[in-house]
Amino acid sequence: MKTFKMLSFDLVTKDGIQPFPLVDGIIINQENSHQSWILELFMDRQYRSTFDELLANATVFNVRAVISFPDNEPAPFKVVVHTVQEIGEHISVLLKGTLKTKRSKYAEQLLAELLAEGVTLDKLLDRFSHDMKERPKLKND
Repeated sequence: MKTFKMLSFDLVTKDGIQPFPLVDGIIINQENSHQSWILELFMDRQYRSTFDELLANATVFNVRAVISFPDNEPAPFKVVVHTVQEIGEHISVLLKGTLKTKRSKYAEQLLAELLAEGVTLDKLLDRFSHDMKERPKLKND
């Protein structure tokens, strides 16, 4: 098994990306034949209802997480909520799932979209730098 620090976590919905601020988080690659991963989110308890609903419905859903370094491309996962535990003013959410095999080349896709939008050369670097930090959902993502 390998454990990684999770720096950010987003729920991917049909309407876009819903970020969830983390107090802390880890990701564990179980390195088994099922290619299973465990994601543990430690966050403010105000988000409990979202994860309780996903747990109650046994919903399989897409998420993305930035692992280890802030500049890393978000890793896409398909997960299900395993448990939600209250710990003081926070909750621990345990997700189990798999890493989606198709990793997008975010920088290349972003650049292609900006060029297709007709962003002028003098604004291209600023927009590219901004969007690489903010990571908006791309049309082909």
